Amino acid sequence: MSISFGKAASHTLKKGGDVPAHILIIEDEADLATTLEFNLRQEGFHPRTAGTGHEGLQSAEMTPRPDLVILDLMLPDISGTEVCRKLRGNPETATIPVIMCTARDSEVDRVVGFELGADDYVVKPFSVRELILRVRAVLKRSQGHAAASVEPKLLQFGILKLDEGAHRSWVDNEEVQLTALEFKLIRTFLTRKGRVQSRERLLQDVWDYDALVTTRTVDTHIRRLREKLGSTAGEYIETVRGVGYRLRDNP
Repeated sequence: MSISFGKAASHTLKKGGDVPAHILIIEDEADLATTLEFNLRQEGFHPRTAGTGHEGLQSAEMTPRPDLVILDLMLPDISGTEVCRKLRGNPETATIPVIMCTARDSEVDRVVGFELGADDYVVKPFSVRELILRVRAVLKRSQGHAAASVEPKLLQFGILKLDEGAHRSWVDNEEVQLTALEFKLIRTFLTRKGRVQSRERLLQDVWDYDALVTTRTVDTHIRRLREKLGSTAGEYIETVRGVGYRLRDNP
């Protein structure tokens, strides 16, 4: 498999307490896994690898838990989509960000990946520089919630309630598991109630970059978020045809 190299930014995104982020690479191509591990380590991250889906799931539960998972879809034992589904279904790993890597570039594959809860999707062959940029962007989004815990804030709209400090959400007093990106997405709507948000603005403010993903990514995540919120709370998010989305003025 060909992979292009580039020089990534030299600073390292760290967790609270200045601890470098731990990255789990689930990839059965040994050469690629070694290349990614080396480059991530050069950037100051703490990477570790797993060659199968089952090994990856076990590693994801080990201490220290990964801050992000780079997941290949074509694995020798179980598919990467099944690994992602199991990660999202386990309360211990449900909020770990996932970047999917695959040689399949069809729109259907991308949509399926995002619907399963992936935070980003990279097509092989890719440049190491691009992947590291995506890693930094996804970590920046997810770790922003940890910083919010300094000043806990409760947001409520109808039967929907968000605790920013604890990164928890409820619909009609029943807790809903949201990924870091989904949490940031609904929080953006709640803090901009009644104001239309274009897809381009959401890509910039929620994804933290707009050049590497398409507006279809926004539509896919909105659909998944609505499904998680249920038939009532999901309808709080309105589609404004030809423009974008907005949260209703009133529940």
